[in-house]
This record gives sequence, structure tokens and C-alpha cells, in this order.
Amino acid sequence: MELNNVKDVQRAALTHDGTHHGTRDSTRDAPHDGPSRRFDVLISGAGPTGLALAIDLARRGVRALLVERQDRLSPGARGTGLQPRTQEVYDDLGVLEAVQAAGGPYPDLAMWQDGRIVSTQRMVERVDPTPATPYSNALMIPQWRNLELLHERLRELDGQILFGAELTDFSQDSDGVRARLTLADGSTQTVHAAYLVAADGGRSTLRKALGIGMSGPTLAGMGPALLADLRIDGLDRDHWHRWLLPDDGFVALLPLAGTDHFQCLVWGPDLEPNPSPEAIRDRIAAGTHLTRDQVREVLWTSVYRPKAAMADRFRAGRVFLAGDAAHIHSPAGGQGLNTSVQDAYNLGWKLGQVLRHGAPDTLLDTYDTERRPIAAHILNISTRLHGSRTMRRGRDLHQLDIGYRDSPLTRELRTDLPEDALRAGDRAPDAPCTTADGTPTRLFDIYRGPHFTLLALGETDLDAAALPAAPSLVRTVHVGGPSPDLIDTNGHIRDAYGDGPTVFLIRPDGYLAVAAPANDATVRVAEALAAYTGAGLVPSAR
Repeated sequence: MELNNVKDVQRAALTHDGTHHGTRDSTRDAPHDGPSRRFDVLISGAGPTGLALAIDLARRGVRALLVERQDRLSPGARGTGLQPRTQEVYDDLGVLEAVQAAGGPYPDLAMWQDGRIVSTQRMVERVDPTPATPYSNALMIPQWRNLELLHERLRELDGQILFGAELTDFSQDSDGVRARLTLADGSTQTVHAAYLVAADGGRSTLRKALGIGMSGPTLAGMGPALLADLRIDGLDRDHWHRWLLPDDGFVALLPLAGTDHFQCLVWGPDLEPNPSPEAIRDRIAAGTHLTRDQVREVLWTSVYRPKAAMADRFRAGRVFLAGDAAHIHSPAGGQGLNTSVQDAYNLGWKLGQVLRHGAPDTLLDTYDTERRPIAAHILNISTRLHGSRTMRRGRDLHQLDIGYRDSPLTRELRTDLPEDALRAGDRAPDAPCTTADGTPTRLFDIYRGPHFTLLALGETDLDAAALPAAPSLVRTVHVGGPSPDLIDTNGHIRDAYGDGPTVFLIRPDGYLAVAAPANDATVRVAEALAAYTGAGLVPSAR
């Protein structure tokens, strides 16, 4: 049927029959096969976190419903930077190519004084890509466009999203979650799900309803700021423009890649937080050489109040906190959105293992175990940057060095490793190579998808047929040995992973779960796979 308004979309989505062919979005046909309204996962909040999680679950065949209280995706450029590790996540989720086409690099910073540029500097450090890290620089894309592309990818996967529906009440027991949705016309509907994910932002109503506390450092030196998306005449698009104000405040105008927009940030110690278009024009005219009339159009405005905090826990029974609902960051360093997307990436594969492959519910406890220390670490980085006056942003913000060496899911079974060796728990590097017939490929192409990968380097005793996993769950790839699947033509796999012979088990989120010596690989990998296939968690060897 044709969906003409939010109310029609709501009715259609909420008559889901429990099969994986749900509502595509608010403009396309929705199923109306039965009244059950049951899902595997209910996600509250269609920001970057909720959309990334919905994409990951959809490709795993997990029945998920994503609900958003607004009647559309959020406007505004907001967080504009995608760090290299997030680009790797987007590569796996199948959205990176579109994001690269829509985005671009950050320009150099231009400092203005008396109506002219007096200095320029490279604010965002640029790093050359390597075979192991093909995405080596932050990518700028307005958040509204980022959301659109994630939404389009969810449509391709027939994922369900329901706009104009606010999750207003819920309860949980050993069988699942029962949630009440309040729709745009004031009516209510009830949805049942095995699990609920709160991706509803820093003011999360679900976190508050759970009674989960949130605490963090006080961010000194920056009160409210004005944020706006504008069309402006009289400025080049080759620089990130900045003017210092007499009160130690500033005006900054960033040309947004892929658009004719600028993102405006205005801050001062005594700033009146008035986000009206006329107030924005007045601020720009007062703080720069531009006139009010050169601010051709004010597209969106907001008052931004920097905060830093983290939830006391990320799981409460069948409910999980993700993204800003779990941690709020200073904008310094562009870490918040990226950390949030990677929350979704960590949680998505674990929900898939429990709901589709028989893994124990205790696997989901490792979401909190793994992500809270990461969030705390990144919170410290962004808070430190906020307190400093440095403008330069380097590789330490790329999130490529984040890993899970201390996770209960991680098993490093080799001994006498060099100090700088790749270890279980680390990010799995990329490496260009060829297939056995000489076709160029790379490890990221092999890893892409919802499966685990067994990477066997050299001659090993690995017997894939003896492992407790279906082919759809684990793919085995031999590099070298008597019957190789991949040829390390230029030695890039060796450079990244070592000489072998070794077997690595790579998680669906691109981290090394197991590193085993070649002569004991089958037994050791089988033990580790039990953690993901229903035999209970296997503690790490330390």
C-alpha cells in the first residue's frame, strides 16, 4: 500500500508479522500480514548509533524495529568527523563508498584579523594510508547527510524504521521487553522484543527510567555555544575560518564538504544563548568582517552546552545503553559520534550470536565489559583536549589503536612474542593480496560481512570440519601452505600478522579473538568458538 503520512507508516510498521521483510522507511510499502508486533530487538533513537545498529542487525537476519520520536531524521551538521576506525566499520556495513562520495577532507584553519587572513595552519593532521590502514584520515561529512546515507543503507536491507513514535514506557522480565509507543496522533501501541537498546541520546529517558546514574568531569572554560548551518557569501571554501573576539571568544565557520553550507560555531564567556536566525546574523556581523546580508540563509540553529559524563553501567537486564545515552563527550577531537557507532558495532554482532546462533545470554555481558573502559578512555582524551588550547588533531584520535586485549573473549595462546607483535584483542589490520587464481583482493574484503574469519597462516593443523560452527558463522581462509586460498604476493599479510605459522580467529567486528600456535590450532580455536555458539564463555588465558 502507499504510505501517505506518519500515521500510515506507524500502523503499517506495527502490524509486523515477525518475518525479516519489514518496513523499509517512511516512503515505501510496509508489511501488514498480522497483528503480532513482535521483534527480536527494539531500538529507541534513529541517530548514528541506532541506525548503525539497525543495519548490523538487519544483515544478520535479526528482526529489529528502530523507533524515532521525531517525524524525520535529525537536521543539522552537528558532529562532522568520521575517524579512520569508524570508516572501517562503515566499510563492513556497506555504506563507506557512499559516505566517501558525499564527504571530504578538513581544510586548513585560517585566522582572520582586520578583514584579512593573517595565518593558516593544519588543524587536522594528515597521514598517508598504508596497506594495513587504508583509511588514515578523518573524513568530514555533515551529520544530517551521514544519517541519510545510513538510512538509505537500512532501506537496502529492508530494515524497519518507525518515525513519529516515542517509547514512553516499558517493562522487562525473563522472557523479554514489553514497550509502549506513543504515536503522532496520541494513540499508543505495544511492542514485544527480546532486547531493548536505548540509543536515545544524552538526555536518554530510558536511562533515567532504569535509574542508571551518569557522572563525569566538569568541563571548565566553555559555557553555551551557538551552532548553526548557514549559506554565506564572501568566504572561500578552502579554509576553516576563525575570528577571535575581544572577550576571548571566537567565531568559526567550516565549509561543509559536499554542500554549499557552512557550519557556524560562536562562543564567548558571556554569550547569550539565543539561537534565532537574526541573533546568529548579528553575532557573525559583530565578530567578523562579514555583513548580516552576507549570511544568505540560516538553515538550522541550536544551543550547544558541552558536557562530559558516562553511565554507571551499559546493561540493565534486557536493556542496553549505547551512544550518547551511555557516554557524553566534549566535541574536542570529534570522538563522541565515532565512539557511539562503535558501541553499535560491538553490540550488534553479539545480539546476532545470541538470537541467531544459540550463544548464551552471558555473551551480552561483554558489551559492558568491553565498551565501558573504551568509553572512559576516550572520555579522558576528549576532556583533556577540551581543557587544552591546542587546535591540532593527530593520529591518537583515529581510534585505530583501540582493542580488547583484556576482554574475557580474548585468548592469546602464543608465547615469547616480541613487544610490538600483533596480539589477540587488537584490531585486525587490512592487507592487499590475491586469491589463488591471481585476482586482487584484500583482507577487509574477506572479513566483510556478519561472519567470523579463521585466518590460517602457513602450514597448520587447522581442521575446519572439526570446529563447532556452521559455515555461515565462520569462514576459513588459508594463506600459504599446501592449498592456499590467498597469496601474500607482496608480503603485506606477513608484515601485518607476522610470519606464522599461526591461526587467528577474527571477530565480526574486526578484532582478533584468538591467536593460536599452528600445532594446536584446531583444539584451541574450537574451545574459543564455544563462547559464541552456546557452550558458555571461555575465560582468557593470561
